[in-house]
Amino acid sequence: MDGSTFWILALVAAFCVGLSKGGAPAFGALAVPILSLTISPLVAAGLLLPVFVFSDVFGIWTYRKYIHLGVLKVAVFGILVGTAVGWATASIVTEDHVRVLIGVIGLAFSLNYILRSKPGDAARPITWGRGLLWTSVAGFTSFVSHSGAPPWQVWTLPLKLPKMVFAGTSTAGFAIMNALKIIPYWHLGQLQLQSLWITAVLFLPALGGVWVAYRLIKVLPDRVFYAVVTWMLLAVSIKLIWDGLGGLWA
Repeated sequence: MDGSTFWILALVAAFCVGLSKGGAPAFGALAVPILSLTISPLVAAGLLLPVFVFSDVFGIWTYRKYIHLGVLKVAVFGILVGTAVGWATASIVTEDHVRVLIGVIGLAFSLNYILRSKPGDAARPITWGRGLLWTSVAGFTSFVSHSGAPPWQVWTLPLKLPKMVFAGTSTAGFAIMNALKIIPYWHLGQLQLQSLWITAVLFLPALGGVWVAYRLIKVLPDRVFYAVVTWMLLAVSIKLIWDGLGGLWA
């Protein structure tokens, strides 16, 4: 692919990163696959990490009044475990296997949620067991391919948080994940100083994505917001399975 194709895909990927930090986390899982259409997935993950971290700053500022500290307290421990496992297994775990795994998880959950969830269903309580399990998986899959949204949402969607709190808490959770990746990515050689000028260019569409997502979420009714999030999770999960199987069969 030529340079213009790379920049078009990079700008779209950065905008998806911004959307995820503006409160629509499923879009973050699309960023690396989009950019992987023109460069290696490993290079794409390293290139986009500074964009994720930059967007996190604005996402947290935007949602600073809507972060559920109880959810985040549980999530921090799981994210630490998942990130450590991701770093320790970076040389033996393939991205394609991880994509299929998280795609299957997200697909099963979203279909179950769509088919069985009812408007009057009670919110699931915040428990350490489920929280540690799914945030550990989210930390691991986020480390490997910036695709932590499906397992994160498996835990947080049934909590039925108010939409702004869901968005703000998700933004804070992924900010922690991304901050923890910086040193491991550097040691693994996935962060390259010579590519920082490219990521600097991508900051602007990412910032635009944060603003667009935040404005949309503010006006969407809770019921519509959660329907959109669930269907986006379904679409992303199918995409991950497709990409993962394509890589394994190639």
